Amino acid sequence: MKEHFRVAELFAGAGLMGGGFHAAGFKSIFAAELDSRAVATYNNNLSPVAEVHDVTVVREGLEYDVLVAGPPCQGFSTLGRRDPKDVRNALSLTVYEWAKAHHPKMVVIENVPQFLESDYWQKLHCLFTGDGYECVTWILNASDYGVAQHRRRSFTIFSRIGLPECPHPLPGKLTVRDAFSGLSSVPDGENYHISPEPTEIGLARMKLIPPHGDKRDIMRNAPELCPPSWMRMGNQAVDVWGRMDWNKPANTLRCSFQSASKGRYLHPEQHRVISIREGARLQGIPDNWVFSGDRSSIARQIGNGVPVPLARAVADAIGKVLATQHH
Repeated sequence: MKEHFRVAELFAGAGLMGGGFHAAGFKSIFAAELDSRAVATYNNNLSPVAEVHDVTVVREGLEYDVLVAGPPCQGFSTLGRRDPKDVRNALSLTVYEWAKAHHPKMVVIENVPQFLESDYWQKLHCLFTGDGYECVTWILNASDYGVAQHRRRSFTIFSRIGLPECPHPLPGKLTVRDAFSGLSSVPDGENYHISPEPTEIGLARMKLIPPHGDKRDIMRNAPELCPPSWMRMGNQAVDVWGRMDWNKPANTLRCSFQSASKGRYLHPEQHRVISIREGARLQGIPDNWVFSGDRSSIARQIGNGVPVPLARAVADAIGKVLATQHH
């Protein structure tokens, strides 16, 4: 068993990445996160080691095998402005300060794929390799690892004990139908199966959107229901007011998945956005997890994380290297 491998986490969120490491048999000894509600969710579901902690302050005296970090990606994401001066980008460099203080065997940094092209990645690579770490990078799509969602993420792994093999994709892909299986089709309020009531105009729009459809159907059939900005933008951002497809993985789930105007977040056939629980299912979060915070906070905790099964695939690959080194 991998029980004895210890992990510390920076930017731990609500524990989705940590949940994957736990499922792979790792033991968390410390997790830093600024959002107190996400910290409460982490501690409720994993082990009570998460703290509201500023990662720019390195905690002294920790001992662990693996450091895992998911620094903010807004400054690197194609959806954000990709501002090289975004102060959040520089937070990625704090990962090195923690590694320098504690000398873990391996370090895992998760981010959007564009992170690998950034100056910050280049700088981290120089610092870590200068300290004798080897490096490998992977870009993995969650839909290849038992997640009913297309979500491409980069993983940078620095190691002092040899490099892991890239996890093999699983056969077949889970669909939205697989993910929602067993949930009542109308949200019943049980176990976070809750979805906001659409406004009058929202409902009128949803009724015009056929299976697989999106805002273009509204523009075509009821221009009077469209704000002027839609007409100005034409066919850009076509996924907004979009329905999910029962028979495919969902598009990338973001923090605002309970807003139809933010992406393809409409239920495949009902006139509503997906529920909190449906969103959690698309992220591979177990049904027995308990969340802390209000609905928008919980949606943010879900949308901000690495899908649990994807994190588990990465953790398994890392555990294999640690195990061979251990024997």
